[in-house]
Amino acid sequence: MLIDVHAHIGRLNPDRREMLDANDLVNKMDVWGIDKSCVHCLSEHPEAHYLESDTEDVIAACSKYPERLIPFCLIDPRFGMNDDKMDFSYRLEEYVARGCKGMGEMLPKMYFDDPRCLNLFRQVGEFGLPIIFDMNDSPNHYGLRDDYGLPRLEKALQECPNTVLVGHGPTFWVEISKEVPEQRVCYTEVPVVPGGAVPRLMEKYEHLWADLSAGSGYNGITRDEQFGLEFLDQFQDKLMFGTDHCSRYIHNPEAPIVDLMKRVREEKLLSEEVCEKIASGNAIRLMGL
Repeated sequence: MLIDVHAHIGRLNPDRREMLDANDLVNKMDVWGIDKSCVHCLSEHPEAHYLESDTEDVIAACSKYPERLIPFCLIDPRFGMNDDKMDFSYRLEEYVARGCKGMGEMLPKMYFDDPRCLNLFRQVGEFGLPIIFDMNDSPNHYGLRDDYGLPRLEKALQECPNTVLVGHGPTFWVEISKEVPEQRVCYTEVPVVPGGAVPRLMEKYEHLWADLSAGSGYNGITRDEQFGLEFLDQFQDKLMFGTDHCSRYIHNPEAPIVDLMKRVREEKLLSEEVCEKIASGNAIRLMGL
């Protein structure tokens, strides 16, 4: 089985003429051999203007293909009173009752340890939902922010021990190496220097996971293939396959992680057990699928 833990639907901005709907998503899944997909929301965050899809859109879309599509919900940490005392339980209770299995994609332009974020993170953990977040350093872009070495993420891990945080995004994945570029928003082919923040934090905190989606996840694993394979093997119980493909067209852009996982399996670069965990087993265990 192959489960994509990071899929999207919605209307693409600013053009707004392209609509990625549930039918398009399932068609892509069929081409790529994906059995189930976790469908993420975005529109709850004002920063996510590029793809219109909120929790209601996602729940409705997933209801058309209940055996294939798994809804995620999303709440902005600034929702309601815009403070760190806001009670989100009534919304979380409803979303869980309606079948949501996680929260994502969490990408407000806020610091990771903002008290409003920590308040939401704790409450999401109380409902047993993992949070898939995007981390992006650019001040003019979406994504949670952190300093070099990811100390704010570590603070969140310390203060929210019952919440599984699933890493994603360029700033997260570039920190797989001890040496990081000045601008942590680009992909790189520079070999990994051991001792990076991501492997250090994943080893230290049981509730830090990661998904392999998008160019950022693919680059994190392939920029230094030997290190990448060792990373996949070391954290085989906390990594999940994902695409984060935001187009209705299969090759626009491509999802290279699909071909990578096929090659790893076919060439036996990792054991079948490890491949199965990353492909589906970990997602099934984490979300009770």
